[in-house]
Amino acid sequence: MLRSQFKAFVEFRDEFRSRVAEWSKYASALETLQKTAAQKDTPDYPIETTVVYNRALDDVSAQDEIKLIVIGDNPGKDEQLSINNRYLVGQSGKIADGFFRRNPELQTDFRKNVVILNKTPVHTAKTHHLRSLQKANPEIAKLIEISQLWMAEHTAKLHRALWENGASGKRGTSGGFVPTGVNDGERGLLDTVGTKIGECFDPPQLWLVGYAELKEKGIFAPYRDALKAAYAGSDAWKSVFVYQHFSMNRFLIDLKAYQKNCAADGGGEAVSGGDKTAYNGTVNGGENASLARDLEKLGEYHRKEIFGE
Repeated sequence: MLRSQFKAFVEFRDEFRSRVAEWSKYASALETLQKTAAQKDTPDYPIETTVVYNRALDDVSAQDEIKLIVIGDNPGKDEQLSINNRYLVGQSGKIADGFFRRNPELQTDFRKNVVILNKTPVHTAKTHHLRSLQKANPEIAKLIEISQLWMAEHTAKLHRALWENGASGKRGTSGGFVPTGVNDGERGLLDTVGTKIGECFDPPQLWLVGYAELKEKGIFAPYRDALKAAYAGSDAWKSVFVYQHFSMNRFLIDLKAYQKNCAADGGGEAVSGGDKTAYNGTVNGGENASLARDLEKLGEYHRKEIFGE
């Protein structure tokens, strides 16, 4: 990372750690509510951390390259165990890690080049249990809302700092960065955010993974609105993408459906309705798109579905 990028990361990390410590004063009330919510549909498990800081952030050094910020929902059963206190270490994390390992062309180590965050650090066994916590205790409901707003605003601030201080080159007309040394003939190889094919996730991207609860009246609607507002006037918004969850292979199923229909149509753009995926339409003159471009097109479509642009 550049010095300016690492400085921004350290500031975020330290503030996040302090904020989690502050929110942990609600641990006693949270633990009771978390246990009650889990009893409805979850086998008994030990609750060890009610508000979870991601200790993997402490492993990041100035020598590392951050290519992605991946945003999940909230820490689950595995993440909150004191032996872990790390995000996406359960089955979903294994699926995500496997995806990048199987696709080396993305040049991304999921455990080395990806900063993993959540929409709130408040633990529940299942995301929908957050509703039970909100209904049971107004003070906890406020905590869940405030934590979402903080995470959205500060995650956007971090992403913007990484993006705007990117080392790849000067700002391009598309709003992304044009790598230095790119001539007019090579500009046709630039993708939607100004990155030359083969230079994946440069400048860094932000992935929102899981979007059902980002919709109107969803648990994470406050996060959605705060995140969008935090990118006002910034071209870094073009590097924000939205996808299905990694859990139950929904991310991969959605991606494969997009690619299959693009191939059938000779190169297509995603068109889907609700949570049912159906793709059609023709773009890019029937060219075979790279995996990186497929990911961007799919993520851009879902971003417009959730945010309107």
